[in-house]
Amino acid sequence: MDEEMETKTGGIGGVEKAKPDVAPPENSNQKKRIDSLDIFRGFTVALMILVDDAGGEWPMISHAPWNGCNLADFVMPFFLFIVGMAIPLALKRIPNKIIASRKVIFRTLKLLFWGILLQGGYFHAPDKLTYGVDMKRIRWCGILQRIALSYLVVALLEIATKTSQATTHLDSRFSVFKLYCWQWVTGACILVIYLSVLYGVYVPDWQFSVQTPESPDYGRNFTVACGVRGKLNPPCNAVGYVDRKLLGINHVYQHPAWRRSKDCTANSPFEGALLENAPSWCHAPFEPEGILSSISAILSTIVGVHFGHVLIHIKNHTDRLKHWVSMGLALLIVGLLLHFTNAIPLNKQLYTFSYVCVTSGAAAFVFSAFYLLVDVMDTKFLFLPFKWIGMNAMLVFVMAAEGIFAGFINGWYYHDPHNSLVYWTKKHVFVGVWHSKRVGILLYVIFAEILFWAVVAGILHRLKIYWKL
Repeated sequence: MDEEMETKTGGIGGVEKAKPDVAPPENSNQKKRIDSLDIFRGFTVALMILVDDAGGEWPMISHAPWNGCNLADFVMPFFLFIVGMAIPLALKRIPNKIIASRKVIFRTLKLLFWGILLQGGYFHAPDKLTYGVDMKRIRWCGILQRIALSYLVVALLEIATKTSQATTHLDSRFSVFKLYCWQWVTGACILVIYLSVLYGVYVPDWQFSVQTPESPDYGRNFTVACGVRGKLNPPCNAVGYVDRKLLGINHVYQHPAWRRSKDCTANSPFEGALLENAPSWCHAPFEPEGILSSISAILSTIVGVHFGHVLIHIKNHTDRLKHWVSMGLALLIVGLLLHFTNAIPLNKQLYTFSYVCVTSGAAAFVFSAFYLLVDVMDTKFLFLPFKWIGMNAMLVFVMAAEGIFAGFINGWYYHDPHNSLVYWTKKHVFVGVWHSKRVGILLYVIFAEILFWAVVAGILHRLKIYWKL
């Protein structure tokens, strides 16, 4: 399986027209593309659009306010899992370690650039029709920045531990672990560091002032009482403390999911005005893609790399699926036991170890299902929209998930910004027909966003044009 699996969620470098590949020998599988990986990538991008744009009306699919795991909470780990799977497949084609390291570092820098540009605050909501960011309040963290860190660490680790055994054919499920034992040792060290900081760092009392101009409490000062260590609650966890100290409180996300919790709003689980007697931390910002949680997120990528190793070394479909499913089941059991025994709760905001296990196990099952249906049973025609999105995932991520295209369309309006094609389509084609805002928004996201961009990506695929690093 030598073909490079470009991780389209990894960043943007430019528009390229693909060169035709040399056809492989009929008796060789070495150049066969893993369609299930493209489809899984496209499925994850589509899922991201769905939960981001429909989650406001359907909170059960949006991010959990704190502990727990809703549909939206699987998106980030799925991305990292896919990035991990792509790393060994891509680096197989670059045997020179220096050249490979340069490519990894350069791609990481591009990821960071695009992440800060897209999520740092320069581009605002599509209906605000403004751009530009106050550098005193720029957000340094985000989705692509987290992917960049995980990609950098795991890809350099893959390069450093690569041996002459990289092409070894292995049938034993445990020999794959042994062959790449240093990656698991690194993962264990990351886990120890994360847990040590999470449970060992003392979190003192802290103060902040509300920085969002649209808030009725804009400029008001609050104090949060902590003085504890080892707590995993919203106000006093070490994850938030590390971000406030290293990033600065003005540079973290200003609209955390915890504001939809029952402690903060009477509309929970929907968004709504904060309660008059809401705890002070309900007004505070919190970074869901922060420093310490991103260190823990590297573990999701390491699990994905292992699945890529299985793909390279174990050639039999059945053996691959047995390995993946059994490992996914083990991860799910460990994660759920940690959560339901209250040892370590599932928490996306903190990226807890139980969350790593459950979401990685879910990724294992979802990918295995796609692999069985697509690469084994050859039914990829059923999933062509996901395949097209997956092969041009960064284009769809930027234009749809980040709202760049919607913002551009909204910039052309008649008399009032709400008289634009986007608003007219939502109101009259979807909401008006179904006489339900919830159903109308859901159908709008599915057909006018996901399916629309699947068709666009399919046309670009037909032209062999891809937007990638």
